[in-house]
Amino acid sequence: MYRYILQRLLALIPVLFGVSLIVFSILKFVPGDPAQMVAGLDASAEDLAAIRHQMGLDRPVHVQYLYFVGNALRGDFGRSIRSHRPVLEELWSRLPNTIELTVAAMMLAVIVGGGLGVVAATRQYTLWDNLSMALAMMGISVPIFWLGLMLMLLFAVELRWFPTAGTGTLLHLVLPSLTLGAASSAIIARQVRSAMLEVLRQDYVRTARAKGLRSRAVVLRHALKNAMIPAVTIVGLQFGYLLAGAVVTETVFAWPGVGRLLVDAIKFRDFPVVQATILWLAIVFSTVNLAVDLLYGYLDPRIKCE
Repeated sequence: MYRYILQRLLALIPVLFGVSLIVFSILKFVPGDPAQMVAGLDASAEDLAAIRHQMGLDRPVHVQYLYFVGNALRGDFGRSIRSHRPVLEELWSRLPNTIELTVAAMMLAVIVGGGLGVVAATRQYTLWDNLSMALAMMGISVPIFWLGLMLMLLFAVELRWFPTAGTGTLLHLVLPSLTLGAASSAIIARQVRSAMLEVLRQDYVRTARAKGLRSRAVVLRHALKNAMIPAVTIVGLQFGYLLAGAVVTETVFAWPGVGRLLVDAIKFRDFPVVQATILWLAIVFSTVNLAVDLLYGYLDPRIKCE
């Protein structure tokens, strides 16, 4: 097991290297001059040259990249062009809000999606099955930004049950978490239904029913536990997707998280913040994948990590 964990951790190195290289290269082709953004439109050529030298933009591209990677390995991503604060300080100040939103959306997705999946599987080809899968299809198809605006229009503007934007209370969390967790709920529901249908056809489930166990006990004690094993992968990956998908949700609801920080940084051509944020998202995805693999082996003893 320890050897397997070490191998997976070492495999993260080329992944993060590739992500850093791609991010660094793409930002070089984005229109706009960071020095111009800092100095202003009326800055002289001498001022622009001095700022480019201070920011290291006058160095060869490969030197800039090596300088960026070397500093990143030490945890130094430089300072924000816009706020002049350390980039990590900007990131850590927004991170709790994003985690709060993501955890709330993930809890909602697991409860609603898992419930719909179980209902659909245990009542296959009935009205409940069709209704559950119709809701799941809607959750997958509806764009996040449109759903957020519709929820805001209905529950915040018309009914005035919840605030339209911002953070601070549990009421502020309701609409953003509903918006962010809708698609994940639908995906989890479809996965749980498929896994449950397969498990319910197994011999040990038929044996449990033949022994006279109640239907609820058969579903919860025998079928659901084994059906959740393949669903763990989906849940783990969805957690990573929710962190990334929070970009749209945080923008719609003016939620002060990492996603909104990334959008504002792109608008302002704040390259250090953009690079640090995307690298952080890549680390989260990779870490979640590793955790899912290890949990998969724990839940199913037949899976051995070599």
